Order: sequence, then C-alpha cells, then structure tokens
Amino acid sequence: MQLEMPVGPNTGGDNKMVEQLNRQRVLSLLDDFAAGDVEAALERCTDDIDFLSHAPIDILPHMGPRRGRAEVREMWKTVQERYSSLRYEVPILIAEGDKVAAYLRTFFTKRSNARVVQFDMAVFYTLREGRIAQIREIIDSFDLVQQVLEIDIAAVLAQRGPHEG
Repeated sequence: MQLEMPVGPNTGGDNKMVEQLNRQRVLSLLDDFAAGDVEAALERCTDDIDFLSHAPIDILPHMGPRRGRAEVREMWKTVQERYSSLRYEVPILIAEGDKVAAYLRTFFTKRSNARVVQFDMAVFYTLREGRIAQIREIIDSFDLVQQVLEIDIAAVLAQRGPHEG
C-alpha cells in the first residue's frame, strides 16, 4: 500500500513557515526581556498589547492586568528593578497559526539579596500582523509567593491549624 502525500497550495506549507516565524518572534521577545532590553521587547508587541498573569496581585501588584505598551513597559521595568538578572529555559514551545504556547522555566535573581527565584509557567501568546498582541501567563503562584516572600507558607498554615467558622 502506497500513501500519497498531498501537494498544492492548501497542504499547510505556508502555515508551517508562519508558525516557525511566530515561534522565533516569541523567542526573540523572551531574549530581549531577559537581556534587560524592555524597549526592544515592546517593539515586538502591538500598540494595544493585552497582558494577563494569573498571579496574586495583592502580593505582586505589578503582575495585574495590563493593556497597551505603556502599562506593559511599567510592569516589565518594575520586574527589572526588583531582579538583577533573568534567565529562562523553554522545554516546550508549540505554534499553531497565530498562537504560540510555551512552557517556561524561569530564574530571577533578587537584587535585595541575590537569591534566585525559580518558577515554571505556561505562557500563551497571540500574534497579529507579526507582533505579539496578547500574553496570558499561568504561574504556580503558591510556589512563587513562597520564594518571593521567603516564607514556607505550608508550614505557617500547618501551625495555625484549621479555622473554625
């Protein structure tokens, strides 16, 4: 039995090229941000970039929803002010059309004491006309808050015991 491979304009060839470009666009954004070049990272975004991180904004207020380059710039600069170096690994990066999904392992070094905060997150990007138009982050916020505050929250909760209503 011989399988025939489809050929022609609708076989996904053009789509694969766009997906590879979009993968590279996301990696370039991450590289710029990790290098501390917020302006270069913002150039890879649309003017109306829509950012949302599922993180506890009462503890990490800079991580709240942001819309537009000015708000995202402010947030990213706050991150850069708090951390002296940023590094990331991308174990998984998948592109489909104008959407890119990434599993990131990040390492941020705190300026205050040089402690490294390491956390994993899933990030979903939507691109429009070659620029990143939307970023959605899902973070293990329990782990992140423990590291940022340098507190074992589970131990604190265990000491308090169950609350009676």
